[in-house]
Amino acid sequence: MDPKEVARLQAYLRKTFGTPSLEVRARPKKKDSAEVFVNGEFIAVLFREEDEGETSYQFQMAILDVDLEPV
Repeated sequence: MDPKEVARLQAYLRKTFGTPSLEVRARPKKKDSAEVFVNGEFIAVLFREEDEGETSYQFQMAILDVDLEPV
């Protein structure tokens, strides 16, 4: 992803999640995805999907059981 695309995605995610510390970083060896960080901690991968001339983005986040607080 180019810097302009990364900046647009970062602005959208910061606004959507209300998290100014969220950062989107391009992946150096991958052109179709970027990594998402909050407070410097990796949380997800963003994948760009292109189908029939339309572009969409998939936000993929894994949540480990050990990270969950007991209820």
